[in-house]
Amino acid sequence: MNRKHYKPGLSSRIFDAGNYLFLIGLCIIMLYPLVNTLAVSLSKPEMIIQGEVSWIPRGFNLEGYKYILSDSKLLTAFGNTVIYAGVGTFIMLLLTSMMAYPLTLQNFVLRKFTIIFLTITMFFGGGLIPTYLLIRKLHMLDTLWVMVIPGSISAFNVILFRTFFRTIPKELGESAYMDGANDFRILFQIYLPISKALLATFGLFGIVGAWNGWFDALIYLNNEDKYPIQMILRKMIIETDNSAMNAQTFKMMSDMKVHSKNIKMAAVIVTIVPMLLLYPFLQKHFATGMMIGSIKG
Repeated sequence: MNRKHYKPGLSSRIFDAGNYLFLIGLCIIMLYPLVNTLAVSLSKPEMIIQGEVSWIPRGFNLEGYKYILSDSKLLTAFGNTVIYAGVGTFIMLLLTSMMAYPLTLQNFVLRKFTIIFLTITMFFGGGLIPTYLLIRKLHMLDTLWVMVIPGSISAFNVILFRTFFRTIPKELGESAYMDGANDFRILFQIYLPISKALLATFGLFGIVGAWNGWFDALIYLNNEDKYPIQMILRKMIIETDNSAMNAQTFKMMSDMKVHSKNIKMAAVIVTIVPMLLLYPFLQKHFATGMMIGSIKG
């Protein structure tokens, strides 16, 4: 039997062409700030002052990157950030999973109370000052734990984890119970292994959040040796601001022939490159993970 090939009509082709043009334009709009940032970071100071830098670098200048990398504390801050992001994300995924799993069990006595309590925390918070006083009372200031513990549990994350866990056939847990498995074994050997897309998605969110975070460090850390990379870059940007620049910084920038925008844009590139390198490894799970939990309430 011959099958006729479907040929889209004129209106369908026009619609497809319009979609392509719209998506191409959207990509250009979204890529321009990144490309412009890279171009400015690599351009000569005189070209930046004249406003001639757009898509491509004008001249070639690596002095902005040299200025940033000349700070010996940058490598220490980079290591601190990797630790904060890695440990914080692991703790977040672990505690969120352990809190979400009992909320899927019908025989869990405090299930409804816990869900109501979590919902309340989504609308009301203790505030910055009470949180600071609590952390000081717990002797967590200037420690690793102040960067990874306070934000490890999010009501939103717990609810999404719970929603996904409820899509897993309960027969898996019941059969494991019959074989003598306890809840910890069911969670870690059954639920989490089939939740890779969910863990990858929220793991990426956790790593990006920790990598870009600086406010908690500003409030809770006093020792510069424990600063994350964002705090060091923030300090560099403030020091190179024209209104706050001291004589020593001005002389150094003059000797290196570097513009303040070279440094600022180079700081942005240094900050985002690790995340750009990480994303491709999690991309295949990311799209799936974004849809997980939205099918069933």
